[in-house]
Amino acid sequence: MKNPEQNKEWKCGADLVVAQLEAQGVKHVFGIPGAKIDRVFDSLVDSSIITVPVRHEANAAFMATAVGRLTGKAGVALVTSGPGCSNLVTGVATANSEGDPMVALGGAVKRAHHLKQVHQTMDTVSIFKPVTKYSAEVTSPSAISEVLANGFRAAEFGRPGAAFISLPMDIVNEPAYGHALTVRPPTLGSAPLSSVREVADALEKAKNPVLLLGLMASQPRNAEAIRRLLAKSKLPVTSTYQAAGVIDQEHFTRFAGRVGLFNNQAGDRLLQQADLVVTIGYSPVEYEPEKWSNGSAELVHIDVMPAEADSDYQPDVELIGDIADTIDLLTDLVPRAFELSTTSASILADRSEQRRLLAQKGQNLSQFAIHPLRLVRAMQDIVNSDVTLCVDMGSFHIWIARYLYSFRARQVLISNGQQTMGVALPWAIGAALVDPSRKVVSVSGDGGFMQSSMELETAVRLGINMLHIIWVDEAYNMVAIQEEKKYNRTSGIQFGPIDFKAYAEAFGAKGFSVTSSETLESTLRAAMDVQGPAVVAIPVDYSDNALLMSQLNMSQIF
Repeated sequence: MKNPEQNKEWKCGADLVVAQLEAQGVKHVFGIPGAKIDRVFDSLVDSSIITVPVRHEANAAFMATAVGRLTGKAGVALVTSGPGCSNLVTGVATANSEGDPMVALGGAVKRAHHLKQVHQTMDTVSIFKPVTKYSAEVTSPSAISEVLANGFRAAEFGRPGAAFISLPMDIVNEPAYGHALTVRPPTLGSAPLSSVREVADALEKAKNPVLLLGLMASQPRNAEAIRRLLAKSKLPVTSTYQAAGVIDQEHFTRFAGRVGLFNNQAGDRLLQQADLVVTIGYSPVEYEPEKWSNGSAELVHIDVMPAEADSDYQPDVELIGDIADTIDLLTDLVPRAFELSTTSASILADRSEQRRLLAQKGQNLSQFAIHPLRLVRAMQDIVNSDVTLCVDMGSFHIWIARYLYSFRARQVLISNGQQTMGVALPWAIGAALVDPSRKVVSVSGDGGFMQSSMELETAVRLGINMLHIIWVDEAYNMVAIQEEKKYNRTSGIQFGPIDFKAYAEAFGAKGFSVTSSETLESTLRAAMDVQGPAVVAIPVDYSDNALLMSQLNMSQIF
């Protein structure tokens, strides 16, 4: 059926671009204007969409990514041509690796100048193709709605990811004909019942079955279905870092913790002795199969996408379809709660004891600078169920991912696909805009913080209610521990000190600094009580980091 507005004339293509964004349900656009794209920024003034100017284009992509991860609807970044687009690449690649829906719109020189050496000519469509699900240019004003709608569909459907759309200057400036498209997203059914029965039979026969949860498991609807399965089956379970929060307190005793980066966790031991591993929403980008696969276990893959060919990840059965519906079918077919094997019970009991020791003795680690486990313990007290936590990349990332608990799906935003530094602060801004009622805590090292710290101004301007915690050691410590392990020395990892309290206050944020072991908890509480942006700098003693690469037992520290 033809749309009565199909031949509507728009004053300029930019007006149709914005109308299409509104049709997609976009609430915020993050970006930096420039001559090739400023007509779209001008059209946004007359729209329902809030324009958020940022201080660097990569951070616009990170903010849009946080919106996508928390809502399931693609966040939007809007930038100008040339370096405006190239500055986006890291943020777009991160979103694509992490399975977060976002759409990047980039300005371009007018079509007649594409093959000329003129100001800011760049083949951005080719640049973005390897790091997106969809990369295209609008080549006709009449195709604006179609190209944008297809970009959003690609970003949001299946395993979500990033899309890039190039908007030439003449396309957005000249009149356009057409209408905004309202495209319903396609829906998946469950995997075939016969295949689900096959998996239920395999679970019934297995002696040591284990669930491995991945990023897609943390989508709230999928997480609820997984909780129903676990409540009935009592299966032992582990997860990647990105699946934080799927396991609830009811099933916590059968949760071996998260796995990632270094193969030495309780979850790794659980996987090594398994005779059946069922992955749910898992992608190898989260944690390479060669690090956890024992090579002999039967393997089941439950996801919206088939598994990619991998010599260490060859599923015996693949249940492809809507994850929640598939899991609910499986739950109906599971006859009973599973008895733990002696080996699995021993691994889980040890993990429970390690948690008990951390809770009991973590606050007694009294050295200054602060021990990472003392700081994780203190953070656990302020990151309650109403708080969203955004985690940057660094050695602190491992301490938090392993030892800080979460019982709400997507409460913790963490990067492990690209392991991108600088994500935490812009993620926190995006998260706070999605739900202003929740306090947001973000955390980074002093190295990662300085890669996006200019967005403190954005946070202050928007009145974001967030606390950013900086683990300070004046080094790229994640690199340092790996260099030390490989070469028995380090290179290129040291940098100088910054007065972060004064730095935060220069932006108009509230600054704090922990100056003794005794003031850690009280300073964190005071910083948490601030209404608006606050920053607290905490010197950290990373001398036990080498233990992260071995079988860490709390008794080695306490």
